[in-house]
Amino acid sequence: MTYYDIQEIQPKKPAEGVEMRAIHGERMTLAFFTIAQGSGIPEHAHPHEQIGMVLKGKLQLMIAGEKRIVAPGGAYHIPSNATHSGLCVEGPVEVLEMFSPVREDWLRS
Repeated sequence: MTYYDIQEIQPKKPAEGVEMRAIHGERMTLAFFTIAQGSGIPEHAHPHEQIGMVLKGKLQLMIAGEKRIVAPGGAYHIPSNATHSGLCVEGPVEVLEMFSPVREDWLRS
């Protein structure tokens, strides 16, 4: 059993104005994102299933061509290989996301 303090994890910066801290288990990855006003994650896709929840701020998501604003307490599911992007429209935004299987690409970066 392992315990973590998310603020003690060294953040990665996958895009301008975006910080990410990740915890990897045997079969899943948990990621905590902080996104500055006007910043976001560019359109992309990956083989991992993804479920997220906005904790703070408002996030504009585009998932498989459908655009929606997600506010605190709002959750979403992104199927494997679905094209998606996110933009902070009221921030900063804090988002908690789960990925399955483990994000091996993040282990190497």
